[in-house]
Amino acid sequence: MTYDEATHRAMTLCAAEAARVARGVPADRLGAPTHCPDWDLRTLVDHWVLYTSHGLEHRALRRTLPEELVARDFTADPDWAAAYAAQLDRAVAAWADPAVWDGEVDLGPAALPAAELAAMIVKEMAVHGWDVAVATGQKFHVTDDTARLVLDVVERHGDLYRQYDGFAAPVPVPADAPPFDRALAASGRDPRLGTQVDH
Repeated sequence: MTYDEATHRAMTLCAAEAARVARGVPADRLGAPTHCPDWDLRTLVDHWVLYTSHGLEHRALRRTLPEELVARDFTADPDWAAAYAAQLDRAVAAWADPAVWDGEVDLGPAALPAAELAAMIVKEMAVHGWDVAVATGQKFHVTDDTARLVLDVVERHGDLYRQYDGFAAPVPVPADAPPFDRALAASGRDPRLGTQVDH
């Protein structure tokens, strides 16, 4: 597999939007509940930051995430949003190297083609970005191309995510709903939550 320009562009756009939404997270809301079962906002943000920025770079470099990062509360740093934005930039830059897209990435029990894993992390960035946005009265904006990429990942890997409790049961939406709404619904999220907030 060679460099996937479309996926890298989606990654770049999602990273910029994730950084914007992160800057809008109020510090006094981090202990608040979210629509994600058993996750308060701090837990959601920490998961989002870990896998979509540090995880994204480590996958590109074929490195395992160190336990120190896995256990870290990123939100304990008052400037966590700025640190997240900087780490996103490093991760996206790592994937700008065409050689990174060759071969597979070892995930321990299995390995995935690098391009496939990159698309899956873009999905994480967008879907959990939407989760954070909804929980903080914001919106997460994606282009139509990015929305279709996310939808494709959700539809192809939905059963796998549900097997590990990453997705809930699909939520019904009209067949002509926008692609991102369909992706959210297929992942067990109600896209109508996002219509109840103001950007």
